[in-house]
Amino acid sequence: MDSNKTWMPRKQGSPVAACLNLFKSNALGRLFTVNPRHTECFYLRLLLVNVTGPLSFQDIRKVNGQQYPTYKDACLALGLLEDDNQWECMLAEAALNCTAIQIRLLFAIVLTTCFPARAQILWENHKDSMTDDILHQHRIRCHDLTITFSDEMYNEALIAIEDLCIVIANLPLSNFGMNSPNRTASDLMNTEMNRELQYSTVEMAAIVARNVPLMNEEQRTIYDRIMLAVSAGQGGFFFLDAPGGTGKTFVISLILAEIRSNNGIALAVASSGIAATLLMEVEQLIQYLSCH
Repeated sequence: MDSNKTWMPRKQGSPVAACLNLFKSNALGRLFTVNPRHTECFYLRLLLVNVTGPLSFQDIRKVNGQQYPTYKDACLALGLLEDDNQWECMLAEAALNCTAIQIRLLFAIVLTTCFPARAQILWENHKDSMTDDILHQHRIRCHDLTITFSDEMYNEALIAIEDLCIVIANLPLSNFGMNSPNRTASDLMNTEMNRELQYSTVEMAAIVARNVPLMNEEQRTIYDRIMLAVSAGQGGFFFLDAPGGTGKTFVISLILAEIRSNNGIALAVASSGIAATLLMEVEQLIQYLSCH
């Protein structure tokens, strides 16, 4: 900015009587776009461009005198969101000629890419068709065709749907306005183990061969020390504490790739913030994996 220029207030719009040199208009400026995945931020922006004269973030959630708990609820009350009739019809039609696995995948795609207004209601209306295969498995296992749907079966279907959402968008069901499934520690361990077993050893080895020569001297020293400990069976938790921009992510990714290229299992966990609370679960996971 040229320091010799004198700042002048904008004079677009009509003057405000109580404030000198202040003008008002219906134009909005500097209101950035928001990805629908950032749910409440997206709905707040939707309200900001449609509701005039709100006095606070609480006031903007008030519609016809009724205070709504979330920005999404306020958007629904104002009719700013489409209803879920198309998704209702689609899932009802899918139930006639698709398997439960296919319907769960379809529902996960709708959640992660179409952002339905009432995802929890969609689930409640169509959960039987998404759980039908699980019910059949329980009947066969127990040799009892009179068994009906149960909360445990619905929970198993929700876990399968959440796994799909994580694969597609790396987001849990709670991000889409749905109740999270009840996952036990055993479920978490099995999920992590299956994920580790899906890596291609050939691809991991190619990554190592391509990138190890690119490391600087300090990175190579850390890499060699950790890999020596792993090959000697002295593995465990390795903590890399360094400022941002020092290349520790590059080193960690190569260490993981090296271990996985040899059919090993490795977990990278941050040691600060909320991730630190996962350390106990990681220890349990390692104990579990070492016994299988």
